[in-house]
Amino acid sequence: MPPIANSPAEPILTVSQLTAELKDVVESSFPSVWVAGEISNFSRPASGHCYLTLKDDEAQLRAVIWRTAAARVPFDLHDGLEVICHGALDLYPPRGQYQLVIAQLLPKGLGALELALRKLRDKLAAEGLFEARHKKPLPAFPRRVAFVTSPTGAAIRDFLEVLRRRWRGTSVMVVPVRVQGEGAAAEIAAAIAAVNRLAEPPDVLVVGRGGGSSEDLWSFNEEIVVRAIFASRIPVISAVGHEIDVTLSDLVADVRALTPSEAAERLVPARDDVLAALDTRRQRLSAALRNRAAHARARLDAVANRAPFRRPFDRVHELAQRLDEWQTRSLRAIRHCHQRSRTKIDAIAARIEALNPTAVLRRGYSITQRAKDGRLVRRSNDVVPGDELITRVAEGIIHSRTEASP
Repeated sequence: MPPIANSPAEPILTVSQLTAELKDVVESSFPSVWVAGEISNFSRPASGHCYLTLKDDEAQLRAVIWRTAAARVPFDLHDGLEVICHGALDLYPPRGQYQLVIAQLLPKGLGALELALRKLRDKLAAEGLFEARHKKPLPAFPRRVAFVTSPTGAAIRDFLEVLRRRWRGTSVMVVPVRVQGEGAAAEIAAAIAAVNRLAEPPDVLVVGRGGGSSEDLWSFNEEIVVRAIFASRIPVISAVGHEIDVTLSDLVADVRALTPSEAAERLVPARDDVLAALDTRRQRLSAALRNRAAHARARLDAVANRAPFRRPFDRVHELAQRLDEWQTRSLRAIRHCHQRSRTKIDAIAARIEALNPTAVLRRGYSITQRAKDGRLVRRSNDVVPGDELITRVAEGIIHSRTEASP
């Protein structure tokens, strides 16, 4: 390829390379987006995917709903329908066009309210306000309860009626607030904070109202109310609306009750159930005590029937007899040892006696020594005339003097 005159300093990209870079920029910049517009050019081929254009007075945007997401749309789609869509931007390289891949679609009107609710819910969920680790347990037998609600509504009447029927040991403090309309959310949040500041706070705090439309229940979706419930040191039961209604207050509360009547049921036990449980435990305790007593008596009888308790001195007599036997055997052994020692001593004495020089003298022999130095006289030439001698015989000593040598 011949060189290009006056070529730019930047690298030259192919269409595919440029499209790929644009695809990365678009998809990374808009991974999640909410878009409101009117549907036009809607089509749904046999594949089940939906292709449409979102438009307003000044612009339009191609969009696609894949088959799995389209199956979850609870209403019919058609041209001219105003909707709110949630999805991600995608760039389709073969046509060089960007499009919105729709994951969720709501009709406009109620959808706008729902959109705001979902955005707030996602925000609070990301902060961890709805996590189970923050939930506080309810006391088993609460004595004081505060109910933040309208004092003239059916919710408080239903709650008190069920509470009185189930348990009479709980007092209820009604904290009056508006539960719908402008300013209601601020009143509810302020009431929750005020109850937490009481010198003697209640054991449980109930926040609720009767059923109504989504707009009627909206105060319990307000961020100020949700954060007040989350900040409460007192366990909170949310009893808002009917069973099909789920508010953000329900999600953040420690316990969600489907109705105010169910809040009373979850708050206190039924008196008859408690009495029945106590009676069952009483019977089990009595049976357990009887079994333990019977077992202890059986063990006591078994111990009492043992020989040491029936004949307590038999062992003493047995040990005394054994002691006598040991004494007899010990004395016999001592005498035997003494006899053996005496015999051994006599034998040694006899051998010593045989070696005793005096024994030889008793047989007629004598021992002669020179008086001057004590030397034994063994031969005649051991002495000279005039030496004094000492002669030892069996019965004494003889002194003599030599006269002449032989």
